[in-house]
Order: sequence, then C-alpha cells, then structure tokens
Amino acid sequence: MLNSQTKVKSKNSLELSDKIIIAGLDEVGRGPWAGPIVACVYVEMSPVTDVKISDSKKLNEAQREEAYAALIKAGEYGIGYTTPAEIDQLGLSRANRLAFQRAISDLKIRPDLILIDGKDKIDRRTTLNIPFKTFIKGDLNIRAISCASIIAKVTRDRLMSKMAKKYPKYAFEDHKGYGTPLHKKLLKEHGACEIHRKSFKPVQALLQTSLIEELI
Repeated sequence: MLNSQTKVKSKNSLELSDKIIIAGLDEVGRGPWAGPIVACVYVEMSPVTDVKISDSKKLNEAQREEAYAALIKAGEYGIGYTTPAEIDQLGLSRANRLAFQRAISDLKIRPDLILIDGKDKIDRRTTLNIPFKTFIKGDLNIRAISCASIIAKVTRDRLMSKMAKKYPKYAFEDHKGYGTPLHKKLLKEHGACEIHRKSFKPVQALLQTSLIEELI
C-alpha cells in the first residue's frame, strides 16, 4: 500500500514512510490433492474502503468476489503458479517458493519490501533480491497480505471450476481439489487424473487401495 506512515500490526511492529512501496505476498493451494499452488503479490495503489478485507478463509465466496473486483482495480498484482507435476517433482516447500518467484516476476512494479504470510524458511532468491519479512497469520493480521490472499484464492477457485469442466468425474467445482469425503470417494472410483498430485500420501493410498480391490 502507498500511504503516509503505514503501520504493520504484528508481534514485531513495523513503521514505514510514504516513499516505500509495500507488497503483500501469499499463496493458496498447498493442502489440496489436486490442482496448482497459486501465489499472489499485491500492492494497494489506492485505498479500498467499501469491501471487507481479511484472510480469504474468513470471507465467504460472495465477499471474496466483491473484494477481488475492487482490489484488482485499485492496485498492482502478480500471479504465480506451480503445477501438480512441479509439486510432485519439487515437493511443497520448493514448489511454494517457485510460485512466489513467478508471482513477483509477474508484478509490473518493484516493491521495496514484501510482507509474506507463513513461517517457511526463504531467502532473497525467492523474492528476487527484494527485502522481505515473514509473519505467522499474516493473512489475518496484515492488510497487504490479506489482499494477496483474496486474489490468490479467487484465482485458484476459478481455475478449479474450469478444471471441473475438463475433468467432470471429480466435481472439482465443489471441493477445489481438497481432500473432502466427496473427493476421496470420486478418486477411489475413477483413479487419478492429470491434475492430481500423485506424490501426496493420501492420493497414493487411495490409488493403491483401489488397485488392490480391482485385483481381488
């Protein structure tokens, strides 16, 4: 956000001048069994005051969509993806960092500081040599990160709804790839598709069980 005497409320209070460009960075999709990780880095160029801004998990779908529409008009943002195949190959932590890098590369302006949700160990290579600070529960407590989390969540949900049309057997529009009872049932019935994360132990276990049942 660009404003005077910006304050970031956290355990370690941060106070910044009006000449510093602050970006929030967050990802969505580490836990699902299918689909990509989606990261967003966001800079609020003008204040958004008429919608609710919070951790995307604290908002319902209508609130997220409303906030998303306002935020993309009021700021600059970059989106980064890592595919299920990359997640299988790299593991979650490295795939997450790659999504961060791609999001920052996609941002049209260069921030002076990036505020990042989470506690993962990252370095300046991840942020393309831009200074950063990480915050546990940053998506809930720090506005810039909340904004990024909303855009990442809406972007990923829309993508998974598109994937539902390509892979109609799995009802991705309902569970967005997360390990719900419905997803578990459909995965066991139909096996894995192209966007399933085959390195995930629950997916491996279900596929193995399904194969054994076919052989018996």
